[in-house]
Amino acid sequence: MATAVMRKTLKSVNPFFLRILTSQNCFLGSLATAGEPEPDGPSSSSFSFSSDVGLQDGQKKNDNIYVKAHEKTPSSSVTMPMAFMTGSIVGKRFYKQVTTREADDGNGWSVMLDYKTLKTPSKRPLKCPTLALAKAIAAEWEYQQIDGIRPFTMPLMKLACTALERVPLTRPKIIEHLMKKFHQDLVFCRAPGDNDWTRGVLERQVEKVDPILDWVQSEFGYKPVVYSSFFGGKQADGLVNAVESLLKKTDDCELAAIDAIAAAAHSL
Repeated sequence: MATAVMRKTLKSVNPFFLRILTSQNCFLGSLATAGEPEPDGPSSSSFSFSSDVGLQDGQKKNDNIYVKAHEKTPSSSVTMPMAFMTGSIVGKRFYKQVTTREADDGNGWSVMLDYKTLKTPSKRPLKCPTLALAKAIAAEWEYQQIDGIRPFTMPLMKLACTALERVPLTRPKIIEHLMKKFHQDLVFCRAPGDNDWTRGVLERQVEKVDPILDWVQSEFGYKPVVYSSFFGGKQADGLVNAVESLLKKTDDCELAAIDAIAAAAHSL
């Protein structure tokens, strides 16, 4: 009986849905490195991410840490690949204390590893727009164990670097990428309610998704159209233009976060 039910379930699954679930839309094309302080003293020392180096051997003296991202074909998504979330230990923890402080120019907040300032891939100080974000990133570094650094436990650090370095250069492509999939957004997809296999799914969608659709209508003035197909359909031009206009008004950190969440949820 159980075997028959499983066979019937698998046959009823839309192949396109399986491709959606197994697709990898995430990409982070930078490499990361952490170095010891420069000879000119603590004021200029830093912990930095670099995009022009790779993993190297024989580095026992300076405890440099190199993290190489999963190599994939470049895409317009700024989010991290799933492989980056399940990586391995890349080097020993070389700092004792993690603190935050206001940036030297008073514009933003910095994270300090002892007397080293975190920097972006282009060697600029990693300045967080809010103290809350700086403290969250500091907590990720404080969490690291003595036996090594685990990059896959620092998603906010990687996302902040992405927001500061990549989003300003690829903003139009990111928005285009998000809007291209808007018509196939999963909140617009409804399970058929005319059979036992999908009736429960439809009830959950009505309970959880309808409030989102109601919010969209009240926020943008257009009622979203729902479809019973993963291929979706076409939403009103007014709704599309309103959502795109809102994305264009976001700052770099907001857009990076939106892109990351949309990639994970398959829903803008």
